Amino acid sequence: MTILVFNSGSSSLKFQLFAQEDTNALASLLQGSVRGFGNEAICEWNYDGKREQTSIAANDHNEAAQSVIKLLDDLTDEGKSLLRGVTAIGHRIVHGGDMFSAPVLITENNLSTLDSLSSLAPLHNPPALAAIEVCQEHLADVPMVAVFDTAFFKALPDYVRTYALPPEWTKPPHGIRRYGFHGLAHRYMSERYFSINNVNPKSSRIITLQLGHGCSVAAILGGRAMETSMGFTPLEGLIMATRPGDVDVGAVLHLLESSAMSVSELNDGLNHRAGLLGLSGVSADMQTLLTLEAQGHAGASLAIKAFCHRVRKYIGAYLAVLGGADAIIFGGGIGEQSAAIRARICTGMQWCGLALDVESNESAIGVAACISPSDSQPAVWVIPVDEELLIAQDTLNCLKKT
Repeated sequence: MTILVFNSGSSSLKFQLFAQEDTNALASLLQGSVRGFGNEAICEWNYDGKREQTSIAANDHNEAAQSVIKLLDDLTDEGKSLLRGVTAIGHRIVHGGDMFSAPVLITENNLSTLDSLSSLAPLHNPPALAAIEVCQEHLADVPMVAVFDTAFFKALPDYVRTYALPPEWTKPPHGIRRYGFHGLAHRYMSERYFSINNVNPKSSRIITLQLGHGCSVAAILGGRAMETSMGFTPLEGLIMATRPGDVDVGAVLHLLESSAMSVSELNDGLNHRAGLLGLSGVSADMQTLLTLEAQGHAGASLAIKAFCHRVRKYIGAYLAVLGGADAIIFGGGIGEQSAAIRARICTGMQWCGLALDVESNESAIGVAACISPSDSQPAVWVIPVDEELLIAQDTLNCLKKT
């Protein structure tokens, strides 16, 4: 079986092609991404040991997915189009609502239900649906599976997932509660940590940090998520590239009541113009902000300090939730690539036994590695996240059951 995976982010489209080997393990044949949407978007891929890159016109996820389909059709293996060899497709869907807590086969009924959830994750669900539509257009006979980010948090304790709101708000038809997101990333980090260290999940306490364009943290006890920073939507929790994380809802009410802006303006500001971009006034990219801070840019410095403070605050809270931790794990673009940000987050946390090995931290760029001294408790790890592998595995398992 050959499985094509689409991972639709808010500002990018990742894709990967897997082949099922004789051992039933999945081997990556090709991986790539489309980013920087516009007339000169960047499409890059790694296939047959070669890394390629080209500029394409892709203004949205539909056009990006169309470009990926064409790329796969043009690439060949022993004279056969890679696209024509695809036997299953897996899609990451950020929000499964109350209806989906496990991978499902994409049918017309399920697709309609997924579309109804778009308002809960407006930056993520519609792009994923666009990729699904492109696949239906070009690979109509190939079965597709939806894999949900919210599924990992389906068993959050009632006292964690329930907001302290009027009861009629938390029940249907509103159903306001905490769902949690980045479940694939947190699940991957935890499972990879257990595998690397030969740890029994049932006896573990770990804190996973997914730090990228979107950011979240999870407290995992015995392999089960006990807490997470995102809630009803991906707006809650840590400071992100363009989202604020925790903010007093009274401030939003004030802006509405004073007629300072409309609901659509609030939605745009909270999703696209807040976070690191809003704090710095110049950029949502952490590496750019680090460069600007070194040049004396006050806004960049404020954004970085606030970002690290918020992460550190959540680590402290989740240490309390778990009663301590065996490991703290960094993942995501920032978590995997920025030794400087990891160091700044961990600074001042000696009180809980947390320490970094400077040399190990500096050298752990995009690789799985322990970055704390051998006697550190908790241990600190970097584990690059491979959501596409989990999506492929879940797709395979789902199809076996149908």
